[in-house]
This record gives sequence, structure tokens and C-alpha cells, in this order.
Amino acid sequence: MAAFCEQFTLCPLPGAPGQAPLGLEPDGDRVLLTDRGRTVKLYKVSDQKPLGCWSVKQGETITCPAVCNSETGEFIVVHDDKVLQIWKEDDTNLDKVFKATLSADVYRIHSLPHTDPLVLFKGGAVKNLDALLAAPQQEIESILSDEIIKWSDAFMAADQPVIMFVTEKEGNYFIYIQQRNPYILQRFNLEVRSEFSTPLSFAGYLKNKAITLLCLYSDGDVFKVLVPLQKSVSEEEQVLRKSLLIRLEVSGSILKGTSMAILDKDHIAVMGRLDSPDNKGQDCFSIWNIKFQTLQASKELPQGTTGQCWCYGDKLFITHGKELVVILYKCETSSLAAAVGKIKDIQASGIKPISVNWNVLPEDDSIGVQADQPPLGKSEAKRMLRTRRNVQSETLTVEQLLLIIKDSPQSIIEEKVSVFLSSAQMPDFQVSVGHVVSALVNRCKAELSFYPRDCLVQLIQTQGLSYSLCPDLMKVALEKTDVHLLQLCLQQFPDIPEAIICACLKVFLSIGDDRLETMNVNLDSMAGCVHIENNTTVEKKSKGIQNGFSSEPLEGVQNTQLALKSHVTDTSERCPVGPQKATLLNTILRSAYSETNLLPHLKDLSAEQVVLFLQYLQYLYVKYSEKTAADLPEMSCVTINQIMDWMCLLLDAHFTVVVMLPEARGLLSKLHKFVRAQVRFYSELNKIEGSLKHLQRIQRPEDVGLYSIEVLKLV
Repeated sequence: MAAFCEQFTLCPLPGAPGQAPLGLEPDGDRVLLTDRGRTVKLYKVSDQKPLGCWSVKQGETITCPAVCNSETGEFIVVHDDKVLQIWKEDDTNLDKVFKATLSADVYRIHSLPHTDPLVLFKGGAVKNLDALLAAPQQEIESILSDEIIKWSDAFMAADQPVIMFVTEKEGNYFIYIQQRNPYILQRFNLEVRSEFSTPLSFAGYLKNKAITLLCLYSDGDVFKVLVPLQKSVSEEEQVLRKSLLIRLEVSGSILKGTSMAILDKDHIAVMGRLDSPDNKGQDCFSIWNIKFQTLQASKELPQGTTGQCWCYGDKLFITHGKELVVILYKCETSSLAAAVGKIKDIQASGIKPISVNWNVLPEDDSIGVQADQPPLGKSEAKRMLRTRRNVQSETLTVEQLLLIIKDSPQSIIEEKVSVFLSSAQMPDFQVSVGHVVSALVNRCKAELSFYPRDCLVQLIQTQGLSYSLCPDLMKVALEKTDVHLLQLCLQQFPDIPEAIICACLKVFLSIGDDRLETMNVNLDSMAGCVHIENNTTVEKKSKGIQNGFSSEPLEGVQNTQLALKSHVTDTSERCPVGPQKATLLNTILRSAYSETNLLPHLKDLSAEQVVLFLQYLQYLYVKYSEKTAADLPEMSCVTINQIMDWMCLLLDAHFTVVVMLPEARGLLSKLHKFVRAQVRFYSELNKIEGSLKHLQRIQRPEDVGLYSIEVLKLV
């Protein structure tokens, strides 16, 4: 599942309102913004501040986006099509930097890591920058015939650069591939789709010795084209076929895209405008899952856009109104469960690895997959074989077991179910277990006194069930207030509806700690993340050194850490719930859900339950903040993101209630103070990070002799 995260404005856009930038190129945590006039600006994204600005002379116009040479740290730009200029970050005046006039017009410069930049000319030729600088006026051949380059990109294939560009001539589109070493030129004809639809944007990526080219058409369709890197033996021009990848349609309206960026192999970002009957289309920016044909996230752009977007790392850059906006995003594993908001962490399911036990008799045909066991002796193996054959003689079919469940006493049913589960696994075992559970649940609903709890627990522990196979099982467990059964279902079922999750949460919060102590709750998956001691003071951390780092605060950030510590110790001394309830609440926190579907059901919680749950979430949050690197929770524990997500959802669902309740005001105040202390602490860390990066940029003499003392001064 993909989603937008936080966003911020990086800078105002240069030029006239609505004028699109010429380009945006990455340089680590920095970007080079080139306008369509005379200016190139360098910005640090994380700090949201400009680092430099350079302009060409009055009367000159930049015609190619500036790039950074990753090998030398120099910046390169082309103005007036042919004049190439190179400068460094500490240069302030472009009039005094290196300048060379080339013999042909430049279309684009592509900079790849660990290699020399490549210059693509409008005639289709590609030259290394070093070769051009050695002889700027060398003749540049033209391989295009009245064709106009519409898009280009560069890739690294087997440590060799590859340039790909798309051209257009009289409505026909062609794809060119140029490889430098050895020199290979390939030309393909892109299949014509319709005279009423034209490609507006292209994006590509390299995988398995082929380039996948995505084409966004004016009618809202995205097509995929596979472009091979190996040259065909045939001299005839190949026609590359297109396959429809996704149709950008939202509630019956077509999203007419203007630009596109690839996020990963299953997600794309599209900038476009939704058509409407009243011709008042709305500009929007969206993320699409091309594997499952779904819209994952969308953001309206009321101030309009120039229709450009770029993707570098985990950041999206778009133009909105008169500003360049940075949007953080996340893309999780693309699966059907993720597409419908039901993804579940496999590690959290408690499923143990299973391997084949080869230490068995070869004549036993019923041997299947078993858990890891020590090697068996011959006599033990023979006894196991005899036992297994005895069990097989009593094996029941599913139909026979279903008849027994209908009217037999509970003790007999439990015995027969145990025999059924101990037999060799049969074909369609998962479906068979589902039928057995459904039969047991149906009888539980018909007879209030009938509740074979042990049988149900055994069947759930086969790990072959899901909520959809037995939808009434958790409802019966809720009616019986069987917290152990509910805990097992929450841990193993990947498809529990949000309404049932909230019903379980309501039950867990409503049961008193004293009553929970008498119930069977599995504490193995417990808050392993925190050491809960109910109604006792949490042991203070001993001062010492962990991983070579002393817990004593540095002098520069001592005040901030003391403030942070004071807020932590005030709120983390006691856990508001007992260990059993903490375990059950952690199971809820780790459940898969969709925020849109969960939020309405959270409103069913009472005010007391909301406050108690918030207190526990705050306790976990503070505990996480106290943990050092050596004390971080194990994989079975909840994560800080899960804690924060549930806290935000709970506040969204009960904002008015929480604000008005006197009991919640102190809690909100403590959270506010703690977050403020953290902000101050991380602000100091950012200053230290800046100082360390400044030290890295200081040029030290190569030969310092046998012994030297260096004094580094931070300004």
C-alpha cells in the first residue's frame, strides 16, 4: 500500500506565475533547480534552505537543466543551446568560470554515479563530457532525420552507461538506445495507438537486461513497452508492441495526466487533471498501484500546477501554485492484502519455521513435514510408526466428524477432534478445518451451554484458518468473553474486519485487571517491549557505558536532556494496566487495519475506555523514548509507528471528548511537553550533524608528516 506522508514547501518558483521550471536534478540531499531564464539555484532539502544561486549574463538564456558531476563535485549547465559552463559551489560569478562553445545544439546532460557525464545533442549523438572538453569544436554527427527528441534518460547496465531517448516525427514515435562501450545504436518504432491520443510523458527503469518504458497518453491510459538492450540480428526496424498497464479513472472521470514518475515496480505517481461535465477540472497528484489497478492516494492542488513532478529517493517534488513542494511517501509490499488495507506482518503471526525431518523409516509412506526434532533411534522410530498406524486406523473423514459434532456430547467431540488433527494431513486440510470450525460454531450458537473451547483452540493453532473461513468464530468468542481465543485469532487471522477489531478492543478495555489475572492469557507475546510492573516504581537505569557510549549528557545538550528526562520520569513510573491487559492491547496494536474503515468503529468506545487506552499508549511511547540501542524491543513487540498511528486515530475519533474531559487534560499536557522536549533535543542533534558535515568538507593537506596537531574551528 502506498500513501503520502508529510509535505513542506522547499522554495518559491522563479519566473513568472505559471511558468514551469526547466528542470530539477538531485545531488544527494540537495537539488539543483533551473528556471527557464537565467538562474540556477542549489537547495538543501532536509534543511529547506538555499545554498547557492548563479545566473548567466543578461541576454543569455539557459536551455539545458544544470546537473552535478558526481565525480568532481562540479556543476554543469548549457545556455543558448551551445555554450557549456562548469563551476564549483564556492564560485560566485559565472562570468569567471570555465566556458566552452560547442559545434552543435545540446538537448540534455545526463550525470550518472561513478562515471563521466554524457551530453546528448539534439541530432541524437552522445558524447562523454571529457571528450568534448578536449576538443569543444569537434564535429558532431547527426543520426536523426527531422525527428525531435521528446524525452531522454540514462541508466547503468553492467557498469556501462546507456542512453535512451524518444523522438517524434509527423505523429510517429521512435525509441533510440545508445551504448557507449562498445558503441551500439538501436532504433525501434513505437506502435501507433490512435490518432486521437498522443503520449505526454515517459518514464523508464532498467531490469533484467531490458528497459521498461512507461508511456502516459493524453486519454488517461498508461502503456508499458519492453525495450531490449541486446541488438537484434535482423537489420529491419523492430516495432515495439505496447501493453495497457492501467487506465487512470476516478469515479467514472478520466484523469488526464501531464507527467508521471516511477516510485517502484508496482507504483507510479501521476500529475493530472480530472475531467468534469462543467469543465471545472481539478488539478491533482496521485499514486497508483499498477499491479492491482487501484488508486492508492490522491492530493488536490487548488492553486494549480505546471504539471511537473520528480521522484528522488523517498521524496516527490511537485509544482503547486508559485511554490516547489516536497512530499514524502511510502510504498509497502504490493500484494492483494496491501491493496485492500489488510497487510499483516508475517513475523508477527507467530508462525514457526517448519522443516522436513529425514530421520524416519523409509517404508513409512505417511511421513509428512514435521517440526525440527532430534534424531530418533531405530526402536523409537518403530514405536512411532506403530503409533501412527494405530492412529490411521481410527482416522475419521470430515463428513463423519461433522455428523459427530451435530449431536454428540462435548467430551466425545473433543476426543474425535484430537484424533482428526493427529492424523496425517489430508488434501484440502485448510478447507476441512474450516468446515469443522463452522460446525462447532453453529452448534455453539444453537446451544448456549455448548462451548468446546479446547477444540477451538486446537483448530486455530493449526494455522490453517482465517476470518473469512469462519466469520462467526470471533463473534461467539466475544459473546463468551473468551480473551484467550480472541488473542489467538488476532495473532493469526490476516483478514479480521475493523468492526471486530474494535469490538475486541472494547472487551479488553472493559475487563478489570483482577478478573484478567484469573483468565488464560498468553504472556509470551506480551509487551516484551516494556517491563511492566503494575503499581510499582520502574527501576531507574544504571549509569554506564553501552556500545561504547556513556549515558552522561554532553555539556552542550545537558539542559535539553534534563528537560526531556524530567518529562519522561514523571509519566513513565507506572503502567496504567496490568500485564494481561497490556498483552491483549499489544495484540490489538499489531492487527492489520484500514484507517478509513477503523475510524468510525473507534467512536463506539466510552470516554473512560478512551482515556485508559490513551494512557497506555502514552506509557508505551515514553518507554520507547527511554530505550537505548541495546534495549530496543524484539521483533514480536509493537513498533513506535503503530503506537503513534493508534494514538492519532483515537484522538481523531474522540477529539471533542478528550478535550472536554478533565481526566484527559493532564495526559494531553504531558504529551505536549514531552514532544516539545524531544523537538529541542533533536534540534541540538541537527546542529551537531551540521558541524560534523562541515568537518568532512574541510580540505586537509595530504602530507601531514610523521606527527602533527590539527586544530579544527567550527564557525
